[in-house]
This record gives sequence, C-alpha cells and structure tokens, in this order.
Amino acid sequence: MPVPRLRGGAVPAAGVALALLLSGCADTSTPLSERQQQVRATDANVKMTDCASECAGEIDGAKYAIKLPQRWNGTLLLYSHGYRFAAPAPPNFDPVETQAQVSSTDTDGSGSDQLSTSLLAAGYALAGSSYKSNGWAVADGVKAGTDLRDKFVKLVGTPKRTYVWGDSLGGLVTQLIAETHPDWVDGAAPMCGVLAGPNYNFDAALDVAFAVKTLIDPQLKLTGYTSQEDASANWQHAAAAVQKAAADTAGGGTGKAMFIASLVDAPTETATYDGHDLPSQVKARVEALLTALAFGTSGRYELEQRVGGNPSDNSAADYAGRIDTAEASLISTVGGDVAAMQKQLADAPRVTADPAARSAFEELGDPTGKLTVPTVTMHTEQDPLVLVQNETVFAGRVRAEQRSGQLVQLYIKPPATYSETDKAPYGAGHCRFSDGQRLGLVKVLDDWVRRSIYPSPAGSAGVIGEGIDPAYVPGQWPVAESS
Repeated sequence: MPVPRLRGGAVPAAGVALALLLSGCADTSTPLSERQQQVRATDANVKMTDCASECAGEIDGAKYAIKLPQRWNGTLLLYSHGYRFAAPAPPNFDPVETQAQVSSTDTDGSGSDQLSTSLLAAGYALAGSSYKSNGWAVADGVKAGTDLRDKFVKLVGTPKRTYVWGDSLGGLVTQLIAETHPDWVDGAAPMCGVLAGPNYNFDAALDVAFAVKTLIDPQLKLTGYTSQEDASANWQHAAAAVQKAAADTAGGGTGKAMFIASLVDAPTETATYDGHDLPSQVKARVEALLTALAFGTSGRYELEQRVGGNPSDNSAADYAGRIDTAEASLISTVGGDVAAMQKQLADAPRVTADPAARSAFEELGDPTGKLTVPTVTMHTEQDPLVLVQNETVFAGRVRAEQRSGQLVQLYIKPPATYSETDKAPYGAGHCRFSDGQRLGLVKVLDDWVRRSIYPSPAGSAGVIGEGIDPAYVPGQWPVAESS
C-alpha cells in the first residue's frame, strides 16, 4: 500500500537538496551542458518559422493544431486532452469529439479561448492534437504527442525547452510522454491525472457497479456488453434506480447510496453540490456514483474491445474493511443497515479479470514514478471521477524510485459554498480549475525549470492564487487490495 505523502506534498530537506542538485545549482562551478544552457536561456524573442497553412492538419489519423505567439520565448507547451468517449455516451450523450486541442479550455484547436490567448501573449507556442482513436487511447495519445513535437520542430524550429501538460487521461498521457522522452521533455504538468494507472481506477469503477448491482439494481450487467447501446442502456437503467433509491430515506435507499459511495471514498462535494449539509452531500455522492457508472458501462465496453476482455477484478475485495466508524454512523443516520449491506456484498458472486486483458490494459501505459524532469501535478480536492487519491499512489511510486525531489503536488480546494446554478469555480468537480490556476501552474513549472525556484505548495500560493491548499494531504487509495 502506498506510503502517505508529507503534508502539502512537500519533500524532506534531502529531497530539496536533490532537486537543487538535479537542477544544476548544487555546484555553481560545474559547467552547464549545451541543453541546460538552452533551457535556461532568457531570450524573449526566439527565431521561429511561421508554419502558416501547415499549422493545422493531420498526422496518422490524429488532427493537430499549432498556435504561435507574436514573440516566442522559446518554450513549447505540448498539450494532451482528456478522455473522449468513442461513441455518444452517458450522462450527456454528446457528439463524439475529434478536434485538436491546444489547451485545457480550447475546444477546436483555434486557441481563441482566454487561457490559450493568455499563454500566447506570454510568449508560449502551443500545440495539441486529437488521438487516432477515442476511448482509453493512451498509447495513441503518447504517439500523437511525440509525432506533433517532431512536426513542430520541422515546421517552426527546435524549442529551447518543451513542457508537456494535460488533463485527466491527458494527465496520464503527459506523464508517460515525460517518462518516455527525457531527451526532449524539460518539465511536466499533469492535471487531475489518472496517475494511479489503469487497473486501480477501473477496479474502483467495478466496485461501484458491483455494489449498485448487489444492493440496488440486480439487472445491471458488470462486464461483457454486446454493444455501445447495450452499455448505455445498462447505465440508464442503473442511473434511474440509484436516483430513486437515494430519494428513499424511509426505505433505506439513501443509506445504500451513501454506503456505495463510501466504498470508494467518493467526494461529498461536486461541481454542482457544495456539501454544506447532509442533503447536499447525498446529492453530491449520487452524482459521483452516476459519473463512475458511466465509465463502468460505456467506458468499459470500449475498453474491453480494446484489450480483448475484462481487465477488472474484485475477487479479493474486502468491502467490510472500507467502511470506517464515522462513515458507518452517517450511513446509519440516513437509514442504512451497514452490517446487512456488508453481508450482501460478501455473499454476492465476485468478478475475476481475464489475466491477458488485465496485463494488456496495464501495458497501454502505467506511470512508473521514474521522474527525470521537474514535475508539478495539480488536482481538485473533490474529484468525482479521477479520485484525488491517484496522487497518493503516484507519490508512492515516485518515492520508491527515489525521485521525490522531482515532484511537487498542488491541491485546489473549493470555496465553502456555491450555488447549484453557478457551480464551483474551482476545486470541486473533475479538472475544475480556473484559468488563473492553470496559468499559475505553467509559471511555477517554468520558474522551477529555468530558474531553479523550487515550487513548494506554500511558496506557490502567490502564483497559483485563490484555492490552493498547501496543508492538504489526500488519503490512501480506497481499494487497498489493488496495490
């Protein structure tokens, strides 16, 4: 099981010393390599070639876009987008996305959003692409990012430094690119990333679906969907059942919903519900369950087609051990019988993974923790999809590789209250950051890489701005038996 991080994601003094050593500051008499000189260059008007009509196009089935500033500071920001469903899927059944994306809030590769505009004004060149396929397209994402960097070099010029960054699944892609290409990646910033890797996260999604099937919707199919339509139909039926149960306090349904959410430490706040009272917390946890079910049905169908079977397993899950005293008390308060539900789960038939599919899933890309460049992660504290505990697992891997001096983890806390209409401006919800927080993330990474300014969480507060929570420490991964 991963060892907890120190408070606020800080590293011990030895880790700071290591960071300085790796940055080349421990011995000022040591000459800088040619690459180090390039990375630390201060030129704010680097020569570049305008790629003109070739600034947008397609590489091996992946659409790309490049946006150039008027004056280039020599830095390329290479962006990897988050998970995109392979077909219209719940909860919104939006059309499939295939556009290039050069930043978190860019929707079409135009770079016309405020975040991209601000980065361009600061002198950064932006580049991003779609992936050859949608779904759990991690390998496609790594290839797309690598291909696009090569394209940028040919069309525009060689960057003095390249930072990789991305959201959600793109955070995982970002980290894998950094691990795979230390020859040209100089810094990494995974945001709300799936950094615990594939099997941890989909095992947790299976836990949610398994508990929903056992306690609320016996018709729910857990694996082996025959089509995307079959998967969506299962989600729709289960979603209706969960919402109906959650509203049934007298009949114990509310307790069932809270019990299931507690199994995976689902957050008590989302972008919609601030969790200021018990009804708001119940609604938040129901929203989190429905989000998990969407990936446990539609996402699982695509995944099983990709890896040739079911990769997820709960055969050794100790569900009784996941409910602590405080959680049990709250569940009882809303009418739930914890002991009875624990027995139901213990008696229900478990799901065993196809070993080949499980291995294939992991081989698509799983972070090793072998950091070679300064890496700054950022996560919302209340994330209903990619649990913030992903950061705990990742930090444990980095520590095991003795690379903690290369990692800083930042956490964003939501405001105490916000309306269901306006929603949380940051901190609650998946990848819900403000533009200022994202811009601040780029700045603290740049300051670390180019100026050796170590970005401790407390020290970064003035750059990241409101919402940063230097004292926050995420808990352990809720599914201990996955580790």
